[in-house]
Amino acid sequence: MTSRRDFLIATAASSLLSPGGGATETSGKRLEGVFAIPQTPFTGSGAFDSEALANEIEFLHRMGVQGITWPVNASEWSQLTVDERLAGAETIVRTNRKAEASRRPAVVIAVQSDEVDTAARIARHADKSGADAILAIPYKSAVKTTDDQQMEYYSTIAAASNKPMFVQAIGDMSVDLVLRIAKKNPTIRYVKDEAGNTTARLAEYRRREKILDGVFSGKHGPNFVDDLERGAAGQMPAAGFSDLYVATLQAWKAGKKDLAQESHARTLLLAMHAVNYGVPGQKYMLQLRGVLQNSVCRRDAGAIVFDNDAKKAIETTMNYLKPWLKA
Repeated sequence: MTSRRDFLIATAASSLLSPGGGATETSGKRLEGVFAIPQTPFTGSGAFDSEALANEIEFLHRMGVQGITWPVNASEWSQLTVDERLAGAETIVRTNRKAEASRRPAVVIAVQSDEVDTAARIARHADKSGADAILAIPYKSAVKTTDDQQMEYYSTIAAASNKPMFVQAIGDMSVDLVLRIAKKNPTIRYVKDEAGNTTARLAEYRRREKILDGVFSGKHGPNFVDDLERGAAGQMPAAGFSDLYVATLQAWKAGKKDLAQESHARTLLLAMHAVNYGVPGQKYMLQLRGVLQNSVCRRDAGAIVFDNDAKKAIETTMNYLKPWLKA
């Protein structure tokens, strides 16, 4: 049986022998902006719904997002089979090609898995399907995961793809570990940082050696404008109200800082609902906007209570925000 070490060596050698050695794949336009996270739609019976996913991508086109990232935690990735993930990636890339080339969002396919070889397989598929980049949530072992395990995990995935790669930093993942992983693997160019206080960590990334091309924030962007001021490349929010983040970004880039703050304040009204009501609430927002037919989830909502009062709260806020919801 081929060892993981042998796999890394063989794959790295293959990329060196391929035309351009992967340089063309990682030297293109910098990824930045609002990279929306589609919620994974299911039918009433709980089956994966690729047609609804395609509708969601077209909805994101109308919003004017700069990127699409799928499937991560808000997409219930751990509840999807590998075949569903591969089919979903193909649906997203195929549907995304319908957008006008000059406004076409970048597609980032998340490839993480509890099985390292499976993550590498999904990464190779993302390459072939035409994704613009890949992302991986950290490895989680049955016991405490060591930094060496994370390094091997990310190195294996990076060796399987020439695409620019995101590390999604969560939990106790330090800035130092992210940068050491990136330094070892040149295709790792970005981080989605949700480990602790992202705003404070942005300053640490800026102080350290310049390795990454950009740091994105997450957690529904509670400090989005502040993060932009500190050099963040963008934000990865839930799909249902990504147009509000786009408006904030546009105002900020135009130098209209007061308008950016006003837009961000409106965004926080739905961001707090997204936090309070989790994925069911995020899907319900898409349902209210006519994108999804239901808010069916596979993942247990845990302590989240999504009842009629929650639906009423979301409806009330979305009705108030209707003048600013553009898609």
